This record gives sequence, structure tokens and C-alpha cells, in this order.
Amino acid sequence: MEAKIYSPYDLTVEKAEGIRIHTDKGIFLDTFAGIGVMNLGHSYPEVVEAIVSKVRKYAHLSNYFLDPEVPVMAQTLLNFSGGQGCVYFSNSGTEATEAALKAIKKCRKKGKIVSFKGNFHGRTTGALSITHSEKIRLPFEPLLPDTVFLPLDENALRKFASENTISGLFLECIQGNSGVLPIPHDLAQTVMELHKEKGFILVTDEIQAGLGRTGNYFSYQGYGLEPDIITIGKSIGGGLPLGATIFLNFAPFDMGDHGSTFAPNPIAVSAGMVFLSKITSVFLEEVRRKGKYLSEGLSKLKWVTEVRERGLMIGAGTENPDMVKKRAFEEKVLLNVTSGGIRFLPPLNITFQEIDDILSRIDF
Repeated sequence: MEAKIYSPYDLTVEKAEGIRIHTDKGIFLDTFAGIGVMNLGHSYPEVVEAIVSKVRKYAHLSNYFLDPEVPVMAQTLLNFSGGQGCVYFSNSGTEATEAALKAIKKCRKKGKIVSFKGNFHGRTTGALSITHSEKIRLPFEPLLPDTVFLPLDENALRKFASENTISGLFLECIQGNSGVLPIPHDLAQTVMELHKEKGFILVTDEIQAGLGRTGNYFSYQGYGLEPDIITIGKSIGGGLPLGATIFLNFAPFDMGDHGSTFAPNPIAVSAGMVFLSKITSVFLEEVRRKGKYLSEGLSKLKWVTEVRERGLMIGAGTENPDMVKKRAFEEKVLLNVTSGGIRFLPPLNITFQEIDDILSRIDF
């Protein structure tokens, strides 16, 4: 039998389309898009067609062959960043983090790797070393040495930087797993000042907040940051496993330094290219409009105590999240509880009518 590490709904899924999941107990509205993966909604027709078309040609070839869509995807990601560099593809966000860690280890032999309280970067050994949650990290320690967690405070960072050598710094501009918490702007400014002064490698984690989710190509762009490395996962594969690590203005890996049997999977690349092709300035403006509309609607609900919004990445505070989740389930709405609040990550192409439907059902 499978390892019991999840608590799935008592539902049997028959099919899923858009924000609707058809089950043996009725049709439910998915407000978190498979945890930020299905950014065009479930079974988006163009994504389905791309998957079917590619799998009819081949499903896997290994890294001895280059799928022609791979360099196109790499350049698209670089264009989103506005920079030049190279892209390493993997199978998930946590693998993207591991590649970033290996690059830091290779290029900066001495120094501490800084993460922040509330950060979440993955569950594999390296990524877990810089993931703050003690619940999932402590059982597996000791992990990587020379990693530290600082508070989200510019003065704490300045003090640490004055007393220690920093080799790399990981920043999650919008802390998703912590309840959609944007970092303070003064901290971001201090990070950039110290980055230029000290020369450490700056990594921005865009696994959840990137690729249009916040109304920007990447969330760090809302803070004026200039990272050396960008990590990507979740939605990049159009619903299939795919990760990417963007290295800006440097190429840390030589031939054979790093690799993967499966990545980049050609089917995931084809599905992902459909999604990436939709991310335009007009699309991003719509994400911002819809995010504001949804957040304003949530703020009017009786059970909501606070709303934190960046595009369609929204956290709603509440005194009893489990009760809210249960009541919503009775109204055929699926809510995602994290860090004592409700996290909304709907598809980026959700309609205003669908937002109204969700809001009306959870108005209790």
C-alpha cells in the first residue's frame, strides 16, 4: 500500500475542468488549483492537446536528445526575467532549489547560507535545510551545515552580515506556506544593498509566487530585486512535474556537474509552453484586477479577519480555519488551510463570474 503521508479528501474524482472537480459526491470548486499548479485550470483544452500531440511522438527520450521546445522554454523564462543566462531543468521545485544550493556550494566555498523564518523551499535534504518549519525539518536534522534562519528584519540581516560571511541568501518574497506573507520592502532594499556590497549569491524562490501568480512575471519584480538565481516549479509544467533554475549572468555547471534522467520531460515542456505563452502584459493586468476583486470580496465576509493579496495569491486570516474549511466543503468549495489561515491560489484565468460563485458559497 502507499505510504500514509497525506490526508486526502473522501472523494473519488471522475474528471476535472477549469475550477470544477467532478466527484462521486458532486461538483466542487477548487480555489487553490492543485496547490498552485493548474494555473490555467484543470484540463485546459490547449494543454490537453499539447500533451496528446507530444506523447504520440514520444514520452521520454533521455538527456541524450534535445526536444526542440526546451531552448524555446529556456529563452521564454529568461525573457520574463529581463536578463541573460542559462536554465537548468529539473522535475520539481525542490529539485530547482537543490540545483541552486549546488551552484552556491561550487561558486562560494566559504560562508553561511541565509534563509528566513517562514521560508519554505522544499522537502529534500538540501532544500529542507533552508526550510524554516520545525515540524517538518527537525525530525531529519542534522542537515546541511552553515545554514541559518533570520527574522524578516533588515536590522537583523545587517547585523548578521557585519559579523559573518554570507555565501548565499534565499528569499521567498511572498511566503506562501506561511499564509501568503509578503516580505517588508525595507528588507528587500537591504538585501539588494548587501548583495552589491558583499557579493553573495541571491536566490529568489518563485516556485509558488512566480509565472504570473502575483500579477508580475516573478514576485521579486515587485520589489526591484536583482537575483542571481531564480527557482521555479509548480505551474511551469502545465500540470505535469517540471522545475527550473534560472542562472542569470553566470553558468555554474560544467558538463556532467549536474543532471537528471527525466528532466526536462518533453510532455511537461509541451504542456508548460502552452501556459507560458499565455503570460502577457495584458494577462498580468487581468490577474491584478481579479486579485483585487477577489480580495475585496473576501474582506466583506464575516469570518475573514485579514486579507493579504498579491495578484491571485491571497491569504485570508480567520479565527477558526478548520471550521471555515468544513463549512465551505458543505457548500462544495475546496479551501486550502495553511499556517492558521486560508490560502487562495485559483487559476489565473478564473472568470469574475467564477469568483462571484466562490464568494457567494463561502458567505456564511
